[in-house]
Amino acid sequence: MADYHFVYKDVEGASTQWDDIQRKLGNLPPKPEPFKPPPFVPAEDPDLQPKSKAWIDERTVEELEDDLDLDDDRFLEEYRKKRLAEMREAVRISRFGSVVPISGSDFVREVSQAPPDVWVVVFLYKDGIPDCGILLRCLEELATRYPATKFVKIISTDCIPNYPDRNLPTILVYNNGAVKGTYVGLHQFGAQRCTPEAVALTLCQSDPVLNDGQSGSDPSRQAVIKGIRKKFIEKVVTEHEDKQDEYSSDE
Repeated sequence: MADYHFVYKDVEGASTQWDDIQRKLGNLPPKPEPFKPPPFVPAEDPDLQPKSKAWIDERTVEELEDDLDLDDDRFLEEYRKKRLAEMREAVRISRFGSVVPISGSDFVREVSQAPPDVWVVVFLYKDGIPDCGILLRCLEELATRYPATKFVKIISTDCIPNYPDRNLPTILVYNNGAVKGTYVGLHQFGAQRCTPEAVALTLCQSDPVLNDGQSGSDPSRQAVIKGIRKKFIEKVVTEHEDKQDEYSSDE
């Protein structure tokens, strides 16, 4: 017959009254402290740490979207603030975008009293004069390209009484309530071969009139002219590619 031995083990740290008496008498060593495992501390994951403002500022909007952590409240708050700031800046830059017709009674409010950071291009014209139509088409294209610049048009005699038609078209450039440039006739922009790029470069020879808001902290004339030339090159390349596509489709 097999000999089975049952070994009883009490709960760890438990003690009998007899053991307690013996410990008081010094016959047994002190009861050991019950084992307690250390508290759980998860390992630090750098991807889960709150993102600082400096971390956000160093990244583009696309990178922020890729790194977006929906469990990080601080990151979401900083991301929201950054996007709101970008949206406000986009609204500020895109405040115009077209050639707006004005009357003589509007001139002071729309031109002379425009904010100091706004350049205003005033187009003096009359219907039925071909050169006025050519220049107006160029200005309409520039107005869409440079929405931070204000473009207005006004019938010449509404702006200046008895202004001679032989001086049309005329462009006046205003900034901070003062006239910064006057361009009489179409010949200054290439006459009948006038293009938006020629008009843009002429307007910006002395001042950064056409600012698209993308030159950052350098709104200088040189930066603006560089941006105009870049847009011109992009336009030429696009037109060339479109012609190539048309040629390929015709074959």
